[in-house]
Amino acid sequence: MNTIITLLQFFAALGLIVTLHELGHYLAARAFGIKVEKFYLFFDAWGFKLFSFKKGDTEYGIGWLPLGGYVKIAGMIDESLDKNQMASEPQPWEFRSKPAWQRLIVMVGGVVVNLILGIVIISGLIFNQGESYIPNDVINAKGGIYASPNARSMGLLTGDKIIKLNGKPVENLLSEFADPAFLTAENKEILINRNEIDTTIKLPEDIENKLSLNTDLPLISPRFQFEVKQVVGGSPASKSGVQEGDKFLSIDSQTFGSFFEFKEILQDNAGQTVELMIANSNSKIRKAYVTVNEDGTLGFQPKIFGFEGQEKVISYSLGESIVMGTQKSAGLISANASGLSKMVSGKVNPKNSLAGPIGIAQMYGSTWDWINFWSLTATISLALALMNILPIPALDGGHVMFLLYEMIFRKPVNEKVLYVGQIIGMAILLSLFVFIFWVDISRALGF
Repeated sequence: MNTIITLLQFFAALGLIVTLHELGHYLAARAFGIKVEKFYLFFDAWGFKLFSFKKGDTEYGIGWLPLGGYVKIAGMIDESLDKNQMASEPQPWEFRSKPAWQRLIVMVGGVVVNLILGIVIISGLIFNQGESYIPNDVINAKGGIYASPNARSMGLLTGDKIIKLNGKPVENLLSEFADPAFLTAENKEILINRNEIDTTIKLPEDIENKLSLNTDLPLISPRFQFEVKQVVGGSPASKSGVQEGDKFLSIDSQTFGSFFEFKEILQDNAGQTVELMIANSNSKIRKAYVTVNEDGTLGFQPKIFGFEGQEKVISYSLGESIVMGTQKSAGLISANASGLSKMVSGKVNPKNSLAGPIGIAQMYGSTWDWINFWSLTATISLALALMNILPIPALDGGHVMFLLYEMIFRKPVNEKVLYVGQIIGMAILLSLFVFIFWVDISRALGF
């Protein structure tokens, strides 16, 4: 039953994201009078399909291969590689007969819809759930802050209790600390209580440089507790027998007071074998030796806790929710772009960072949590928008690249170049799919 729920969530999300992506292309094409021959959710590879029907000029259907979907637009070199159609005289209802600006809109239609979908979902969650924060006095009562290496270089320490920022008492610490009014002030002073003694710290003038340093550790954070929520198959955590509900007590006899302290110690031991002391859900303690991934992870999803029922919730109007949803969506796209850049540059091992269908399905989990479902669906939709706009032939971004060339140089790209480019792009994508499936399967099997 758990597997069925996981698969239902995965296919529901994938079906929604892919269908709306292709609908973006479809509606843009029809708006400009372009004939759409096929509209498919999933691929009908080698002519096999689960379901189809024809209405008007378009065949609608569901393929058997769940790696995406497609619309076959008349007069366009696409995944079908239909040479016969391109050899005939251009017809007024064909893609190739339309002005470049119209063809460009058709090509970006899917990406735009995925962006809108991500923003709408995140905005809806904000409008429905509001935004919660942990009051500063609660943070101070539970051990003060976690201070990252960047924060420590500014003079803060883990365990500090922040009292005032530039003389003003703090209520919503994370929001007020990141407020431009504070960060751009000529003097940036923090009154803290450290070891029961009040001390004033003056932040450095180059704080902007510190904040821009690339790290996945927050500058400061409440000291969240954690336990294992879900283990990634084939990961170091899985190989060492880590299970849901386990709690880590120490790493190489080094204790920690919060999740990010634990994460920082792991990063300091990336690629090394460490000794872990682990308590299971029955408080039974055991020892395990684990080799940390090169990116400083063990391969599990944490369940964060420690401040339940102590958060304050702020409700937002629809307009405010849309603004915040757009900002958060932009942040997610930026984070995905940064992660992609790290993989391409070799700074991050793709095997530890990529997730294919199996990995994504596992993220949805075996219980239907609507908040998790919509949050993850929004994240995938935004990631798909980013991936599709990359300038790789066979992706929307490849078509956009050729169209921009045509618009700039006032001449179309040779059809032979488009055809060869499509083949190369499809080969790249196929290789990527194979690699991602290999990563998924090898991770699940523990290779």
